[in-house]
Amino acid sequence: MSDTFHFYEPRHGHGLAHDPFNAIVGPRPIGWMSTRSTAGVTNLAPYSFFNAFNYTPPIIGFASVGYKDSLCNIEDTGEFVWNLVTRQLAEAMNQTSANVPSETSEFELAQLTPVASRLVGAPRVQESPVSFECRRTQIIQLQTATGEAVPTWLVLGEVVAVHIDRRLLKDGIYDTAAAEHVLRGGGAADYFTIGAEQLFRMVRPG
Repeated sequence: MSDTFHFYEPRHGHGLAHDPFNAIVGPRPIGWMSTRSTAGVTNLAPYSFFNAFNYTPPIIGFASVGYKDSLCNIEDTGEFVWNLVTRQLAEAMNQTSANVPSETSEFELAQLTPVASRLVGAPRVQESPVSFECRRTQIIQLQTATGEAVPTWLVLGEVVAVHIDRRLLKDGIYDTAAAEHVLRGGGAADYFTIGAEQLFRMVRPG
């Protein structure tokens, strides 16, 4: 094995100052999920393991490392909303990652405004320029290669309604750069934004 490569088996540890896995698989979009409990308490939490998985129907998903309030609420109600984190909302998003009791609403904690969705009971974040209303399709507990259960659950949901601030639509095309998406990087506190300077285009062959 060449000395120019750092090699490790994750089960034995990485031997570095910080686990590089999250930094390599990234930057990653943030799953800023709003839910409502059966008792009516609103919850808002960011998840760094999040992405889109299908076009038709549109399906998104996130992984909850540990059995958290968002997962519990989605199991109980079958509904959730994804809200876009922008640079302007980054600090508020960070506030919603605080470990607080289940009866505490992160909307109040971060001074954000819950607004009623159109098709689901979970609220969306009024300050966010893009939101996806979702209905749960699957909740899957992850396993190791040997079949051992892992205390992490993959939550998948069909997007049944979309809200987009019209200022982000230019000639009918969503302007990612103008939205200033915030993405999660590696390390304990690394985030990135998307701007016009990162844009390049390639047309698929054939």
